[in-house]
Amino acid sequence: MAIRGVLRVGEVAIRVLDLEAAAVHYGRHIGLTEVLQEPGRRYFKAWDEHDHHSLVIREADRAGLDYFAFKVFDDATLTALEHRIRDYGVAVERIPAGTYPRSGRRIQFQLPGGHLMQLYADKDRIGNTLPTRNPGVLPDEGVIRGMGPTRLDHVLLAGPNVSDTTRFFLQVLDFDLGEELLDNDNGMQLGTFLCCSNKPHDIAFVMNPEPGRFHHVSFFLDSINDVYHAGDIMGKHNISVEVGPTRHGITRGATIYFYDPSGNRNEVFSGGYIHYPDRPHLTWDTTQLGHAAFSIDNTPRQSFFEVVT
Repeated sequence: MAIRGVLRVGEVAIRVLDLEAAAVHYGRHIGLTEVLQEPGRRYFKAWDEHDHHSLVIREADRAGLDYFAFKVFDDATLTALEHRIRDYGVAVERIPAGTYPRSGRRIQFQLPGGHLMQLYADKDRIGNTLPTRNPGVLPDEGVIRGMGPTRLDHVLLAGPNVSDTTRFFLQVLDFDLGEELLDNDNGMQLGTFLCCSNKPHDIAFVMNPEPGRFHHVSFFLDSINDVYHAGDIMGKHNISVEVGPTRHGITRGATIYFYDPSGNRNEVFSGGYIHYPDRPHLTWDTTQLGHAAFSIDNTPRQSFFEVVT
């Protein structure tokens, strides 16, 4: 397997205003599995993830992002990346093993857009309820519920200095630039979609004047039929839907955007193309903003570009 180094987004920690309401939303309605409770915090995973957790919700007086973390291949990779980050001129904080539940040591640093990012190599593996020998294809009845996501897919963050953040991911963390959105008048990067795997994007950044803002966390569904099923769940439970079901021009993914009870944006996502390192990156500009965002009706939504937490 050729994918080494940074593997995937492994953990997103967000703030919520009402912990119990958020737990119902992410657990019962989206269908994540709650694996741990701590005072003021809950930990969740999607059913087909093997690591202990991928989503953390923390009760606070304002919504938004605490931090996000990518898993790397092994501890030697973590050490090598720490040196590269320091050599690039970014301050790094070492976080001892056990500081975060069921997790090994981590490093933490701040991106040019104001977001806290962590890297780690080790987290307890609790499996997906299937054995690793003769596993079959489905877990026991009741494990898949709600919208039924199989994994945490990506995160999109908003803040200033998109080009500086993008350069850091490309030069230090060895990501690829999958797609970008440019201002047609001045050529400024307004959005970048970055890959460390074969997905059309593993993380994305969009321009916002306020640092450290959270646009959305996305959960992967296996098919477009599952996207429509997720929409039915949203309608049944009166979940606030922003847009969809529709399709992106950027990434070509099928999507619905919706909000948790605290106003944090969520997405369910399916499809998209396969990325390889030799694939040329794609450029969109603001003359085609509607098609880049929502390729069925080619209509940009003001809230989609302005509402962040």
